[in-house]
Amino acid sequence: MEENTKSMEALLERATEYGKSSYELVRLKTIDKASEVVSSCAPHVFGLILILIFLLFLNLGLSLWLGEVLGKAYYGFFAVASFYFVVWAIVRIFMHKWLKGLIKNNIIKQLLN
Repeated sequence: MEENTKSMEALLERATEYGKSSYELVRLKTIDKASEVVSSCAPHVFGLILILIFLLFLNLGLSLWLGEVLGKAYYGFFAVASFYFVVWAIVRIFMHKWLKGLIKNNIIKQLLN
């Protein structure tokens, strides 16, 4: 009877160690995957910031130039803002689902690699 108790205790101890090891493995794999996703996104975010700064100055220049052509500086800003509103409406109406699916699929692909 004592042998059964000892073997049950040893089995229980091994099962506990296995559970702890499995938990630690899942935790480490999750950390690895998260760090991989973040590190692969970081260069893209930096590039996006640079592109946004470029577009900001391009739009300011275009707005000022259009304002000069149209006679009043604020007319240029209204023209550029109207253009972006039309682009936003087109994207929202026709391409929203497509863009959402594209972004979702890229995130899933990064997580499963």
